[in-house]
Amino acid sequence: MKNIFSIVLLGTLVLSACGANNAVTSGTETPASTQNAVSTSTVEATVMPQSRLEVSQDALRGVEVTVWTPWYGVEQSLFETFVNEFNTSNPWGIKVSALSQINFTNLYETTTASLPTEDRPDLVIALPEHAQGWYADGVVTDLSDYVSDPLFGIDSSDIPFAFWNQDISDKARVAIPAQRTAQVMLWNQSWAEELNFKSAPTSADDFRRQACRAHDSMGKDAFAENDAMGGWIVNTEPMTAYSWMLAFGGGVMEEGNYRFLAPGNIDAFKYLRELSESNCAWQGAADPIASFVNREALFVTVDMKELPNVTRAFAAADNRDTWEVIPFPNDGDGLITVYGSSYVILNSTDEEQLAAWLFVKWLLENEQDARWVEATHLFPLRDSTLSLLGDYEKTHPQWKQAVDLLPLGEMEPQLGSWRTVKVMMGDGFAHMYRVNVESGQVAVILAQMETLAKDLSK
Repeated sequence: MKNIFSIVLLGTLVLSACGANNAVTSGTETPASTQNAVSTSTVEATVMPQSRLEVSQDALRGVEVTVWTPWYGVEQSLFETFVNEFNTSNPWGIKVSALSQINFTNLYETTTASLPTEDRPDLVIALPEHAQGWYADGVVTDLSDYVSDPLFGIDSSDIPFAFWNQDISDKARVAIPAQRTAQVMLWNQSWAEELNFKSAPTSADDFRRQACRAHDSMGKDAFAENDAMGGWIVNTEPMTAYSWMLAFGGGVMEEGNYRFLAPGNIDAFKYLRELSESNCAWQGAADPIASFVNREALFVTVDMKELPNVTRAFAAADNRDTWEVIPFPNDGDGLITVYGSSYVILNSTDEEQLAAWLFVKWLLENEQDARWVEATHLFPLRDSTLSLLGDYEKTHPQWKQAVDLLPLGEMEPQLGSWRTVKVMMGDGFAHMYRVNVESGQVAVILAQMETLAKDLSK
């Protein structure tokens, strides 16, 4: 009896299923073309992207990549940790070895000397202008095909414009960002409010008013030795000079050539010299950060990697003043100049170039990017990395202020000759202060810079 009941129940279920199927078919019949489209879509969704680089993954097994770096200390130690992690985890069995060249100057000279030999490295962490010069000499790999490769490429839309576009030469990609930083202004908000300024300066005139009022306040205390202080501490780093020139609508390039004797640059240098002539900018601080902490300067210019040092200096002095990171004022939103090192892959075999690229791609992943930030205090290279830096942001609020300025970032000239021209520019800017060039004579300095720049670029 039980068996008969089971057979009847099974038959009922089969008939019900058939009825349901017929009902669907008769009510909303699915055309054969639609069924084929669904089937095709399913197949296409499972197809793996194929590389266009014509290197089999089997050929990558055991490939050795030599990397030369400009670092020592904390940065080199972390980089070697990255190398070890990549070597033990990458699925291709690629083996990377790293060698420190101590600094950028030695790295450039050593790499350049090695280029005609078989001892040259596969990957170099160098300055963008180094990459530009080597590319012009025909020894650098154009990474355009690697970036856009369906299998091994990267999404560059997640990398800020001022980072990503620095390493372009015509239509070629000569390098990939490795680290990026900027010269930024620091502003003592607490002191400024006591001087009746409610917000940071957004124009050159605002900057002058605040700097001059800070200087004037120094003459009202009982200490004669600080009477020349109070405003902006002059900073003669090349990127400071370049940022001020850009802020006044100048720059160093015009139609592909160097041009320093330009109206915006004259206005910038004249403005800065007038600040000094009125004692609203001053020189001679033994430690600009200490002077900023001690209210001897309302403004100071630093590389963003120095921000933790400023925080520690305020804590050591038990100074509770609020201070902020601000851009160079330009009668608008302001600007900063972004600079830093890049990954440069030198020409070798197809397998070695791809292996070097895969290491670079891995270094650019969010996890490694975040660890770089925490160790160096520089910009994250990817916007999405910020999601991993919430705790760091809370303990380093001025770093976050600097990151928020990235949409205002400007690039350096994309020329190999910038390697020497920027040094000359810094020397010329410092010379203007050493000999106390009058504000009305700054055009002479700029004319000399332009002549030297053209000679250096030949």
